[in-house]
Amino acid sequence: MKQHRYRITVEHLADAEGRPPADPGPLVFEAGNHDDIFAIVQRLRSRGELPPEAATAFAVGLKLFSEVMLEHRELPLFAGFAPHFRDFMRSLKGGAKPG
Repeated sequence: MKQHRYRITVEHLADAEGRPPADPGPLVFEAGNHDDIFAIVQRLRSRGELPPEAATAFAVGLKLFSEVMLEHRELPLFAGFAPHFRDFMRSLKGGAKPG
């Protein structure tokens, strides 16, 4: 499957008490995704359901998670969760329902 390639960098800025971390080195890795994550982020931000920073974190986390799950769908780890995830994605793609 053709994929977009991304370099992900996570920097630990402060611990739960607001102090700098003991080891501030970043976590850096590469990941692929069948979707353009930047386009997904923009779409979620434009929906206005979440603040921009939350929409970005949600979109990036969701796309990283979903690609790993898709690539390893045969693992028992994902077996019970996969049907619920499909339902969630259908709901997400369909937009928020009035409640």
